Amino acid sequence: MAQQTVAVTRGGAFLISTTPAEAVFIPEEWNEEQRQLAQLCEEFLEKEIYPRLDEIDYGDPTKIMPELLRKAADLGFLGLNVPEAYGGLGADFLTGMLFTEKMGPSHSFAVALLAHTGIGTLPILYFGTPEQKAKYLPRIVKGEYFAAYCLTEPGSGSDALGARSKAIPTPDGKGYTLTGQKMWITNGGFADLFTVFAKVNGEHFTAFLVERSFPGVSVGAEEKKMGIKGSSTRQVFFQDTPVPAENVLGEIGKGHVIAFNILNIGRIKLAAATVGSAKRLIDICVRYAQERHQFGRPIASFGAIQHKLADMAIYTWACETATYRASADIQAYEKHLLAQGQPYEKALLGAAQEYAAECAILKVFGSEVLDYVVDEAVQIHGGYGYSAEYPVERAYRDSRINRIYEGTNEINRMLSVEYLLRKAMKGELDLLSAAMKVQNELMSIPEFGDGNGAFLAAEWKAVENLKKAVLLVAGYAAQKYMQKLAEEQEILLVIADMLIDTYVSESIVLRTAKLAQKGGEVAAADALRMTQVFLAEAQERAWVAGRRAILHAAAGDERRMLLMGLKRFTKPLEIDAIGLRRAIAARLLEAGKYCF
Repeated sequence: MAQQTVAVTRGGAFLISTTPAEAVFIPEEWNEEQRQLAQLCEEFLEKEIYPRLDEIDYGDPTKIMPELLRKAADLGFLGLNVPEAYGGLGADFLTGMLFTEKMGPSHSFAVALLAHTGIGTLPILYFGTPEQKAKYLPRIVKGEYFAAYCLTEPGSGSDALGARSKAIPTPDGKGYTLTGQKMWITNGGFADLFTVFAKVNGEHFTAFLVERSFPGVSVGAEEKKMGIKGSSTRQVFFQDTPVPAENVLGEIGKGHVIAFNILNIGRIKLAAATVGSAKRLIDICVRYAQERHQFGRPIASFGAIQHKLADMAIYTWACETATYRASADIQAYEKHLLAQGQPYEKALLGAAQEYAAECAILKVFGSEVLDYVVDEAVQIHGGYGYSAEYPVERAYRDSRINRIYEGTNEINRMLSVEYLLRKAMKGELDLLSAAMKVQNELMSIPEFGDGNGAFLAAEWKAVENLKKAVLLVAGYAAQKYMQKLAEEQEILLVIADMLIDTYVSESIVLRTAKLAQKGGEVAAADALRMTQVFLAEAQERAWVAGRRAILHAAAGDERRMLLMGLKRFTKPLEIDAIGLRRAIAARLLEAGKYCF
C-alpha cells in the first residue's frame, strides 16, 4: 500500500520546539487505497457485526468469535500489517491505524479482533525467530490459529514484573516446565497460541510461545463482565506444562522488553479505536436528536442538546487529530531507523519507543474522550439511553474498560511524564534549558496582544504559552523533589494533564493551519471553531491543574511568582464559545452525522 511521509521528529520534542504545519499528517490526506479499506471495514461491520451484536454479547464466544474472525481473515484483516512473506498484506503503520479506527465501533468483536492482530500477533512478528514466524504467522493470518497474550496475574496487574509464574529448565536443557496462572486473558476461551510471561527459575522475566495443545494447559470459566460481554475473557492455567526451548520468545530475562514495547503500540491503537467508536455514537445521537420531539419540536433544536453534540464532535476531532499526528511521526521514525540499517523487526518497535510519551498521552485522552462522548450519548437519549433496546446502553458499558487495560490511565499519566524526564536525563531532550528559560521569562515584562493579528496568531501564542506553563510547573517540581518526584504522584498527574492538553492543542492548531495552507481560511473554518473552543478550555484546565500543584509545592514569594507566571501563560482566548458551538452543531445537524 502507498505510504505517506512526514518530516522526522523526536518523541517529546513538541514540548520544546515548534512543529511546522507541513511536517504533520492530517486525516484529510488519506489516499484512495486507504479510503477503500475504510469503506470495506464499514461494509463488513454493517453486514457481519452490527446485526449480530446481541448474539455476540449473549452467545458462546468460543463459537461465534472464531466464526467472525475467520470471515475477517478472508478479507485479509488478520494480516493487514504482517509482511507478505508470511501471508499478510504488508500495510504500513498509518493504514493499520485507520483499520483500527474503523473496527473500533464493533464492541466485543473489536476486542477479539484487535487482541488477535495486536498483542496476539505483534510479539511474534517483532521478536520471533525466523522459524517461529514461519511456523505461526501464516496460521495466525489465515485464522487457523487464534492468538492471546498472557501477562496479567491475580497478584500483578500494573506491576507486570511482579509475576509469579515460573519456568524451570529441564535437566536435559531442551526445554522448560511452566507453572502459573494468568487472568483477564482476551480470547482465552478459544485461543490456540498464547504468549506467556514467566520467570525462569523464578528470577528472569521471559516470554514463551505456548500452544493450547501442550499438556497442562487449561482455562477457567468465562468471566462475567460489566461490558464487552461477547469477548472471551478467561483465566489460563499452566500446570507443569512442557515448553520446548525453541519456543522462548526473544531473550531469557528480556520479557519486559517485549511486554512494554508491545504496550506502546497497543496504547496508540486504543486511541484510534476510541475515535471510531466516538464517531459512530455521534452519528447515532445526531439522528436521535433530530427524530425525538419534545415540547412540539426536535430536541436537536434546543441549545443544551446542541452544546452536547458540539462538544462530542470537538473532542472526537481533537483526539483523531492528535492520534494520526503521532501515528505518522512513528511511521516516519520507523523509516528513518530502516534507512539507518535497523532490521524491520526493530524499526517499528524503536519508533514506538521513541514516542512512548505520546502513546501514553493518547491512550489516556482517547479513552476519556470516548467515556465523555458515550456518557453524553446516554444523556441525550434520556430514559431510552438506559434501555438495552437502544445502542448507547451497550456502548456505555463497553467503553469503561478502555481506562483500565493497556495500563490504567493513572499509570499512563505518570508514564507520560516519566518518559520525558528519562529522555531529558539521557540528554535526548533538553527540558532543563527550556524550563530555565521559562523561569527567567517570569522576571521580564509580559507581552500583550496576540502578535500581529494574522490567521491563528492568537492560537499559536496560546499553544506556546501552554508549553511554558507545563515547563514552569514541571521544572519547579523537578528542581524541588529531584529523585523523589516519582513519589509525588498527585503532582505527576497534574503535569500529565497539562501535557496532554498541550500536545492535543498543538496538534489541532497544526491541522487547522495545514487545512488553511491547502484550501484557504474558508476550508479551515470548521477546524478553527473547534480549535478555539478546545484551546480556550485547555487553558482554563491548565490554570486549575497548575495552581493545584504550585499551592502544594511552593510557598511565600516563590509561590506568588509561580502563580503569577502560570496566570500569564494560561490567559484564555477571548472567544464566543456559545456561538462557536452552535455553528459546529449546525454543521452536524445539516449533515445528519459526524462530518469533520
